[in-house]
Amino acid sequence: MSATVPPSAVAETALEQPVSAASVPRRRRHRPWTFDKVSFFAVFLGLPLAVYLIFVLSPFIQAFYYSLTNWGGFSATFDFVGLANYTKILTDDLFTRAMLNNVVLAVLVPIVTIVLSLILATLLTVGGSSFGHTRGLGHSGFYRVASFFPYCVPAVVIGLMWGQIFDPSHGLVNGLLTGIGIDQAKEFAWLGERSTAMPISIFIMIWAYVGFYMLLFVAGIKSIPAEIFEAARIDGAGRFRTAISITIPLIRDNVQTAWIYLGIASLDAFVYMSVLNPFGGPGNSTLVMSQQLFSTAFQKGQYGIACAMGVVIALMTMIFAGIIGLLNRLTGGKDTVTMA
Repeated sequence: MSATVPPSAVAETALEQPVSAASVPRRRRHRPWTFDKVSFFAVFLGLPLAVYLIFVLSPFIQAFYYSLTNWGGFSATFDFVGLANYTKILTDDLFTRAMLNNVVLAVLVPIVTIVLSLILATLLTVGGSSFGHTRGLGHSGFYRVASFFPYCVPAVVIGLMWGQIFDPSHGLVNGLLTGIGIDQAKEFAWLGERSTAMPISIFIMIWAYVGFYMLLFVAGIKSIPAEIFEAARIDGAGRFRTAISITIPLIRDNVQTAWIYLGIASLDAFVYMSVLNPFGGPGNSTLVMSQQLFSTAFQKGQYGIACAMGVVIALMTMIFAGIIGLLNRLTGGKDTVTMA
């Protein structure tokens, strides 16, 4: 008959046993810094960081400093005025009007562009025949090249081209409309009327952006296994349901990227608006903040106020990107999609 050993005695016996050197976890030794290791960090980490600090962060800090002064752009001396420049521009009706126009662009241009790009990308990838393998429309390669062409054209050329198309006296649009019997379109200034100047400008920007973001979404949809779309089709899901429940959730990172870049472009919009309406359009209906910044700095010589405008534009851009990132996180953008 064997005696039962109490647990306390076992613990005491274990504590009395000597601890071997092999059982003690060895402390990780740090390898010495060799020339290869130092050069690797210097080239692949130090150099990009230095370029970012010199060409990105440093100019922004300088602009913020000059925004607190009454610097005229060419004088070596200037006075520190604090937040007076910010108070001036935020109470200026012209600049607040430009801010409102930029907000309108930042809301409408990304929404319409992304919706159209998603529709076109879906048609070119999974919008083909409902029988057989999942595929896009026929001759989709031609459509991709044709739709991407506007993005290859410089924005200045696009603005000049559409300015001639909407020209009131010899433009193509008025010629076609009067040709089909719409006499009201004769000599109608599309970019000179307050009611149509901003919508036409938004249309031109969307026309220029749709092709590129369509290809971005095409690449994202192509990375989704075709079996997922075929399984959805077998289960009876229609095209709209498939797009909402499968396509968009699986390429939401592409959508978020497109939204941020389109928002940044809309909060700038300097080239398009300057070419289409150099002076802000009728009643400043198309005036944007970058145009007001340009005229304040290079026409009025008020570089301190112009720097304050630049800081406001940068802050609005960062706020916009933060809002999009927050919305993406709140709607489950960080969730990992797993497929069995």
